[in-house]
Amino acid sequence: MTNSMSLHEKRKKRNRASLRKKSIGKLRLSVYKSSKHIYGQIIDDNEGITLTSASSLEGEIKKQYKNCGNKEVAGVVGKLIAEKAIKKGITNVVFDRGGYVYHGRVKTLAEAARDSGLKF
Repeated sequence: MTNSMSLHEKRKKRNRASLRKKSIGKLRLSVYKSSKHIYGQIIDDNEGITLTSASSLEGEIKKQYKNCGNKEVAGVVGKLIAEKAIKKGITNVVFDRGGYVYHGRVKTLAEAARDSGLKF
């Protein structure tokens, strides 16, 4: 019998393999979420570096919202990551949801990033 963590890892591995085939040479917007926070980072897989990142732990977000584990904060983080990316000249990325279902906070972050100018 497999536990839920190993199923999550299988979904993450399958999703990343699919992204590698479809997006040769593109940057990746990766999402990680915990029960209390959400994180996004734009990664260059060819160089193995993170170009920019945003999370609900940043000072202005953490001061403004008491609960950082909701969809409203995910939208703010999505908007923030898009603004930082556009300042660095990044407009086209591939969305990596990891092992998470495209629903709730992950979907809200993605839609906010799209609305703020990122294309994926």
